[in-house]
Amino acid sequence: MEYIIYCDESDADGQFYGNFYGGMLVRSPDLEQTVELLESKKAELNLQRELKWQRVTGNYLDKYLEFSALLFDLIAKDKLKARVMFTQNIHRTGPYDEYRREYKYFLLYYQFIKHAFGLRYAPAAEKIARVRVYLDKMPDTREKVESFKDHLESLNKNAAIQRNRIMFQKEQIAEIDSKDHVLAQSLDIILGAMQFRLNDKHLEKPKGQRFRGKRTIAKEKLYKYINSRIRQIHPGFNIGVSTGTKGEIRNRWHHSYRHWLFVPAGAEIDTSLGKSKK
Repeated sequence: MEYIIYCDESDADGQFYGNFYGGMLVRSPDLEQTVELLESKKAELNLQRELKWQRVTGNYLDKYLEFSALLFDLIAKDKLKARVMFTQNIHRTGPYDEYRREYKYFLLYYQFIKHAFGLRYAPAAEKIARVRVYLDKMPDTREKVESFKDHLESLNKNAAIQRNRIMFQKEQIAEIDSKDHVLAQSLDIILGAMQFRLNDKHLEKPKGQRFRGKRTIAKEKLYKYINSRIRQIHPGFNIGVSTGTKGEIRNRWHHSYRHWLFVPAGAEIDTSLGKSKK
């Protein structure tokens, strides 16, 4: 058994929410069929270019809707697990020290991979279950990226992860080009939809115009469809808060779709940065 995790990030400094990190996990027995289904759907829809949230337009809306329908069919069946983490601007921390400021991107990524999928609550494997992590190309120095991989590998020392016989290996943590991986592209659509709605980009109008642009309207329709599919999994789902566990902590693993509002330790609330004050 292997757990393959595709990761991406978006919108570090949104108007209301920032530091969006997303992940898609697939178990190795499901990988080949899942990728084949999604690639076949792309081909059927004649979506030859890389799928990206930024490429959603009125002309392509129906195709993205149909692709998203298949994607969420797979998530609903738990063939894929999707996770989204973000911060909210109202949660303010004191001044960052030099280390935390310089390594913030990697520190948040580490927290996301360590906690978002609830690996510590996964069923214990009979044999070692290895984790493969595929990261979108990271915008930093090779030295920092290698240090980050070392820290991920050190998760093997975590008692709960050890108990579940889950293993990270540095050589299995790789940067990829998302245009070659349909699961990374699928993640981009979900992550883009969430940051679009949470940061009220659905309300934006072109400068000097009274009405929203056609691209914005198309994106809102796709977001609404995605949200409706999430609500089939979690009735009454609130995209802006951490998803509950329904009294069972192991649902952090078992749920096929979850959000995580990351609140830094010691954060204070500044309501002037909330939507109601804008």
